Amino acid sequence: MRRTCAVLAAIVVVLIVAASPAWAWPPDVQAARDYAATRRGELSFTVVGPKGNVYGWRGDRAVPLASTVKVMFMVAYLRMPSVRDRDLRPSDRALLAPMIERSDNLAATRVSEIVGGRRLYRLANLAGMRHFHFVPHPWGLSSDTSGEEARFMFHLDRYIPARHDAYARYLLAHITPSQRWGIGRLHHDRWRLFFKGGWGSGTGAVEHQIAFMERGDLRIAAAVMITDSPSHPYAEQTLEGMFRRLLHDLPKPS
Repeated sequence: MRRTCAVLAAIVVVLIVAASPAWAWPPDVQAARDYAATRRGELSFTVVGPKGNVYGWRGDRAVPLASTVKVMFMVAYLRMPSVRDRDLRPSDRALLAPMIERSDNLAATRVSEIVGGRRLYRLANLAGMRHFHFVPHPWGLSSDTSGEEARFMFHLDRYIPARHDAYARYLLAHITPSQRWGIGRLHHDRWRLFFKGGWGSGTGAVEHQIAFMERGDLRIAAAVMITDSPSHPYAEQTLEGMFRRLLHDLPKPS
């Protein structure tokens, strides 16, 4: 009788797991934390699951954003009244494409000057980014948390005018190969990746990646923030290791 009950209980567990919807997927936070403990530098991370559930560690730690702030620059630019309701011109693309695809700083400076702090704070307020702080010069010192950056990426479509959503996605999906380290080195079957990195002066002092991924009707977003890493190559390895552990067993659409 006891053995029969045990078998029935095991069957119930299997059935529950099998029936669990994909949106119930959690990232492996403990594996990421264990790995972080073996790495030099200060780390924080946040993952937003398919249903909007938030997981992470030190997600309210504010850090300089470096080039990850360029995603906000792009969105604020596309939302401007003079841009949002018309087709993009070659002059628009000449600023946005290099800023996102190859992280061109001159283009970013020009875009930041065009949109200005007021539009950026308006966007931050819309996205619930209470910790966001804009620094005009140098704009890489603008700061935010992994928690707010991950949620921003998860809901990115809400903030981009529908007319320009496909173009913004294209840019985030076509980061130049030489900058596709960290999450950009990972392959997840049939998941589409959209991301942006930020690495300051390339010394390891600031190394971040923010991203969202889609497969069917599922979306996951993540942000890993690293400061005080010994070097840029070392931080690249840390980013890859963190994302590999957080996202090693992604859900499948039902």
